[in-house]
Amino acid sequence: MAVRRPVVLTKDDPRISIPRDRGQMVINLSWNARQAPIDLDLCCLWELTDGAKGCVQALGGKFTVPRNGPDPIIALDRDDRRGEGAGENIRVDMGQADRIRRILVFAHIYDGVPNWAAADAVATVRPVSGPPIEVKLDQANPHARVCAIAMVQGVGGELRIRREVRYFVRGHRAMDAAYGWGLGWGSGRKV
Repeated sequence: MAVRRPVVLTKDDPRISIPRDRGQMVINLSWNARQAPIDLDLCCLWELTDGAKGCVQALGGKFTVPRNGPDPIIALDRDDRRGEGAGENIRVDMGQADRIRRILVFAHIYDGVPNWAAADAVATVRPVSGPPIEVKLDQANPHARVCAIAMVQGVGGELRIRREVRYFVRGHRAMDAAYGWGLGWGSGRKV
């Protein structure tokens, strides 16, 4: 079986569309903790077509949408606190993709110095069919603790993925305001 080369979304070529094939789309975040002792968290803001919205993240133990439901639309698999393994994954049930209005995939520095450049983080979207899609967290802001990575939007029979790579010094609230999510934010901790 031939290995498919990834499609890399760049500042100059930031968009791709994928079909809503049944199965699981997997979004992975991996980073190099040997260069920078850092705990990155893969997270997403989500909004469904019925207007429900929220955040999936290890912070506060919010791992699924719906929370603790038997058939989650979106699910975070684990919290990799060291960045030494395969990273963290968000799985999207494409059988329920028609319920998704938008998903903003982002990374948050939970612990460690904000050193995005040394972390060498890469987000990889693995659609049900087609090649993997990579977004490198480059052009880093050394003062930011949050990076919006990619926007996924349901449009007709497909999902459109757009590279964002926008860094926010003022964290979750500033990112929420920039994308118009309108969630209430407070301090939290991992369980």
